[in-house]
Amino acid sequence: MQIINKLVTISKVYIFFISFVLFIIFFSTSFLKADNFKVSNVEISSPFDTKFNKNRVINEGFVNSFFNLISMITTSGDKEKIKKVSQKQIKSMIDSFTISDEKFINNEYFAKLETVFNKKKILFFLEKKNIFPSISTKNKVLLIPILVDAENDKIYLYTDNIFYQKWNDFYNDYNLLEYLLPSEDIEDLYSLQKLSTSIEDYDFLDLINKYDLKDYIISIIFKNRDNIKVLSKIYLNNSLKLDNRNFEKIDLKNEKDYEYIVEELKITFEDYWKKNNQINTSIKLPLTLSINSKEYKKIAKLEKYLDNNNLVSDYYILHFDNENIFFKIIYNGSPKKFIIDIDKKDIELEISENFWRIK
Repeated sequence: MQIINKLVTISKVYIFFISFVLFIIFFSTSFLKADNFKVSNVEISSPFDTKFNKNRVINEGFVNSFFNLISMITTSGDKEKIKKVSQKQIKSMIDSFTISDEKFINNEYFAKLETVFNKKKILFFLEKKNIFPSISTKNKVLLIPILVDAENDKIYLYTDNIFYQKWNDFYNDYNLLEYLLPSEDIEDLYSLQKLSTSIEDYDFLDLINKYDLKDYIISIIFKNRDNIKVLSKIYLNNSLKLDNRNFEKIDLKNEKDYEYIVEELKITFEDYWKKNNQINTSIKLPLTLSINSKEYKKIAKLEKYLDNNNLVSDYYILHFDNENIFFKIIYNGSPKKFIIDIDKKDIELEISENFWRIK
């Protein structure tokens, strides 16, 4: 009887550990799938003639996808440092790709390309170039573009303001900022027109508070003959920055001149947003975190947090027993930042001198 009882006990332990290992494998696989950068809807095309080479077209698509990704996660200045990257090097950082919507129209081949880049390889590539990437977080901001005609001493907020009317006509998939422009309100226009020379000092809070957005950009565009001066008050992530730009020999009636100014301003705004969200990959803080091995929902919640936190460069299971799982986490930030981040996800952390533990 004692032998039977021992066999039953051993079998229960065996079943527990087999189940537990399968549990670990499941979550590890989920982590690997999440550890990537995906670039979608890149259009590829080529004449369909005797020289048509599908592999060449796809390789060109990989290059475009790579630079779209770089445009999304680096500032314009850092992007200039990596203009030359070989196709071979780019392909070595790709995990997978998908081609869809293939079609032939008038002897022209068209398709859409989705490319999945290995996140660790991309970050390592940037680290070698001494470039700190940014968290690719989209953000909706209130934009108030005000056109001031210095020659005629007039202020335009809506009508006859090309920046208000056409600002959102130009958009790239890799842009992170989405702009909401104020709805037309005659009272706002009347208030601004009374300001004239003092508009640079106006706080615009009455107008800003009408919209449920934390971040905003106020661009005051001064037009004086063929010169354009732009003063932008950029409020992002609870931080206010002032930016001054000058454009000479500009004709706003010329579409190319207008597009040039808008593109330059959008690059400037995107750079401020990216700098606010940069990841310092030179900081590699090792953290050891334990969690009860039977708290399956908490384990899943923790792994989901680690998968989706851009400051977590890596994590893995250090070891486990029948009571606890011990995670090793490599974090690109300070311990205080980690504690604040994990608290926002309603994950309770118990900290003592010797260990960190999920309650």
